[in-house]
Amino acid sequence: MDDRIDEDEKDKESLAGLSSLPPHRKAHSYSQQLRGTSTHKRHHQIRKHSLDDSHISNSIESSFYDSDSDDDIFSHSSSTNLAAGDEEYNEGGDLTQYQPLQEFIGSGGGTGIFKAPFRASVHPGRPPCLELRPHPLRETQVGKFLRNIACTETQLWAGQESGVRVWEIQNAYEPGSGLGGKVRRGDECAAPFYESADTSPTLCMAVDNGNRLVWSGHKDGKIRSWKMDQRFVTPFKEGLSWQAHRGPVLAIVISSYGDLWSGSEGGIIKIWPWESVEKSLSLSPEERHMAALLVERSFIDLRSQVTVNGVCSISSQEVKCLLCDHVRGRVWCAGPLSFSLWDARTKELLKVFNIDGQVENRVDMSSVQQQDQAVEDEMKVKFVSTSKKEKSQGTSFLQRSRNAIMGAADAVRRVATKGAGAFVEDTKRTEALVQTGDGMIWSGCTNGLLVQWDGSGTRLQDFNRHPCAVQCFCTFGTRLYVGYVSGIIQVLDLEGNLIAAWVAHNGPVIKLAVGSDYVFSLATHGGIRGWIIASPGPVDNMIRSELATKELIYTRRHNVKILIGTWNVGQGRASQDSLSSWLGSIASDVGIVVVGLQEVEMGAGFLAMSAAKETVGLEGSAMGQWWLDTIGKALEEGKAFERMGSRQLAGLLVSLWVRKNLRTHVGDIDAGAVPCGFGRAIGNKGGVGLRIRVYDRIMCFVNCHLAAHLEAVNRRNADFDHIYRNMVFTRSSNLLNTAAGMVPYLFLSCSLAFSTYLFWLLYSSGLPLVLSVTAGVSTAVHMLRGTNAMGVSSEEPKPDLSEADMVVFFGDFNYRLFGISYDEARDFVSQRCFDWLREKDQLRAEMKAGKVFQGMREALIKFPPTYKFERHQAGLGGYDSGEKKRIPAWCDRIIYRDTRTAPVSECNLDCPVVSSILQYDACMDVTDSDHKPVRCKFNVKISHVDRSTRRKEFGVIMTSNEKIRSILEDLCYVPEATVSPNSIVLQNLDTSLLLITNRSTKDKAIYKITCEGQSTVKNDGQAPDYSPRGGFGFPRWLEVLYLLLNSSIFFVDSCQGIFVRCKSYCK
Repeated sequence: MDDRIDEDEKDKESLAGLSSLPPHRKAHSYSQQLRGTSTHKRHHQIRKHSLDDSHISNSIESSFYDSDSDDDIFSHSSSTNLAAGDEEYNEGGDLTQYQPLQEFIGSGGGTGIFKAPFRASVHPGRPPCLELRPHPLRETQVGKFLRNIACTETQLWAGQESGVRVWEIQNAYEPGSGLGGKVRRGDECAAPFYESADTSPTLCMAVDNGNRLVWSGHKDGKIRSWKMDQRFVTPFKEGLSWQAHRGPVLAIVISSYGDLWSGSEGGIIKIWPWESVEKSLSLSPEERHMAALLVERSFIDLRSQVTVNGVCSISSQEVKCLLCDHVRGRVWCAGPLSFSLWDARTKELLKVFNIDGQVENRVDMSSVQQQDQAVEDEMKVKFVSTSKKEKSQGTSFLQRSRNAIMGAADAVRRVATKGAGAFVEDTKRTEALVQTGDGMIWSGCTNGLLVQWDGSGTRLQDFNRHPCAVQCFCTFGTRLYVGYVSGIIQVLDLEGNLIAAWVAHNGPVIKLAVGSDYVFSLATHGGIRGWIIASPGPVDNMIRSELATKELIYTRRHNVKILIGTWNVGQGRASQDSLSSWLGSIASDVGIVVVGLQEVEMGAGFLAMSAAKETVGLEGSAMGQWWLDTIGKALEEGKAFERMGSRQLAGLLVSLWVRKNLRTHVGDIDAGAVPCGFGRAIGNKGGVGLRIRVYDRIMCFVNCHLAAHLEAVNRRNADFDHIYRNMVFTRSSNLLNTAAGMVPYLFLSCSLAFSTYLFWLLYSSGLPLVLSVTAGVSTAVHMLRGTNAMGVSSEEPKPDLSEADMVVFFGDFNYRLFGISYDEARDFVSQRCFDWLREKDQLRAEMKAGKVFQGMREALIKFPPTYKFERHQAGLGGYDSGEKKRIPAWCDRIIYRDTRTAPVSECNLDCPVVSSILQYDACMDVTDSDHKPVRCKFNVKISHVDRSTRRKEFGVIMTSNEKIRSILEDLCYVPEATVSPNSIVLQNLDTSLLLITNRSTKDKAIYKITCEGQSTVKNDGQAPDYSPRGGFGFPRWLEVLYLLLNSSIFFVDSCQGIFVRCKSYCK
């Protein structure tokens, strides 16, 4: 290794040893037939088989390294000047050893999916936002994931897996201080918050302004209350709580009469009357047990009320949403595929209808039961032995085996898909429900459909503004906000017209809530952002320009060294000395190590079993685990490094280790796999990848094994393109774990039938006949994974790899040397004429033509070809000398892309990841395989935003900029309106008319009728007794009807009449 570091100086003395040099040849693209013989004749004095010696000759002219070709070659990939505080290149080593290497850049990287992602200090494509809680690393949130949010006038409440937490919005601009003033991992940059004592996971929340309470429903079936106005400390305690359901509480809502409605699994709907809740709240803390019993025994079970002779009028599916229509005094209950409409005062069932608006009289069997029955019936048909009639007809073993495997694979696919909740017939499942200011009801479906209903459950119209699933709604004034699984938020008007849309998060938006000048959005990763209610609008550009001027204040820079290793191990094992030579010897100063192996294990039986396991979301093997453990020992895993994750697809294995002192800044590891062999279904060829966040920047590492043979250039190009476009990263490789418990016998049957069928075909018909069946088994899972990766933009979907800040491809790419004979290649290698060999490299020619690895970079190769060698034969004399005499080739490569759009760029928030290659070589002394292991050391400069500091600067802008404050105050403008009469006295079943008039000539008026408490007038002249009621808590004797429009919005210079009626005798 040390000899090769100084080879440039030694090679200057070797010119005399070369009497003649071959003419220079430019690289060309050979995407068609590439096998051929060279017409160039070498002189005999050069052709001496020095490859048979164990040492490497250093006879080469120094000018060979200074190629005069027109290739895109740059002296180094980034500026070598280090910013203050950056990590030095030469940690414990020689400075000359860590100078950036020259690089070759492929063509075609500036357009389409191969273009580097756009980055900026302030994103121009979305409104500036308040990052109340920046995206935390997933690994820090175990047991603490946020699942829902709710807003009061001054607070934001969030339900999490271990209770609730609350932010005081007035402190939202403060720098992060973590929990109780202490920095907590994952919340270091979050605004100060308070957290409750541990509880069961919180699944739903409702705000009760009348009682100044927040109600929460939990996975353990309990409903809990939390006081808004308490003096918060961490942890704060719950108030009234009781056991509401046997299963989880999935939805809660406060009706127009103050009753608390809750829904659970099996279509269970219960009502907790206000009277019992009020009485329980009045009890002292010492009487908490009695208060809980009082409420717990007072419930009304609506499902039992509408069940006659064992037939229930409402669906037995889970309750997805509960919504109170305060305009009409009704409650909507939404299941996945149906709705039920109830009278909030009488608790009577008014209507049951499906998602298409068709009225249903009864529900015989839930769709879940029907699907289970269908799967069970199908299994009986597929797995039962053939009938006597079939046997008598002499059905062949081939046909029976094929039927068995296809039936098993299809059954596994169906059950697994069911576990993931993706039945085709359920693409219109209802996920969210909201009432807008005009009194209309909107529902959102898993296929992206938005449906508008009137108050009686009549379907009016539907819209499809985005192809991804709707996750949540919220409304403010005349605007409707929609959150999608793609991370997009859309703003619509009340007619369904699209006003604006932007990418709010890099994960699904699961909840939206309005409060204190903001629309808050919660992403599935736990990040919370606040969007100004005036956005989109002129306020956005004001904030952007001011934030951009403060970029240096909130920018942070770091250096990270990354070591990438790739090795085709040829189904063998390696000694500890080989692994130490390959990885351990240069890992002392790196922060991240990524290792990719090919051909860990092969063979028809293993590939068949691997494909069957992938079908049900299982992966890995004993041999793969051996490699992980052995490499871990070479890296001193547990002492210096921590293994973050791995992914195996048949013989492909990728794994990632992080140095412990860097661990707090690395996380969110996801895995992906794309098979390319045997009909794009089997993993003998393909790619496996890992995705991580490092200092808030996304990095992807993809280990590939592409098509073999010299002439298969087009197939290799196609394999790369297939991997790049279809690599979908998911949280866990065990994607279908929800179905795992349902299909063990299916998996066993599938595996046995698959293996039997495969081996029989191998024995009787040959390998090619296997393709059609294997493809049918394993592509099902790949397609299922792909459905979760819908493009962020419906206009131009982009693969996951296109959105990463840095992408590294490595592995056995199998590109060979063309237009050169075996003997000529050996001669070039013996003289170390690597410049001339690079001219014959298929991969370099294809990259130059822009046909593969578009726009990516590779350091100039200055090491011998790594394929093909005789095992356990040291030195370059180990090249294949058998009958086939395979031409030596650089099959094993490491290629990357960062965020640069120009050859040289400075690292900043517009170009946040800039990499340079410090070392790129092969370990020629390792002889455990027919390939040599290759390694590449990167120095990666990363710029990122200090979210806490930027939030503080955002707050300064929001509070000090008078123009922004004026715009926000204008939104709170109340048009001139009159209410007549000012007071109403109801006695003895009276009815009174309340007239509201909008006297403005240009603005719409929006109003809301609430009852947050009632007073009892005393005849003796004493002060009336006031008692609070739940939000919108009308007394049961009071009925409110709209005279003209069932809407709380009316137009300029118009009026709205409201009947207020006493329904029963009141004192």
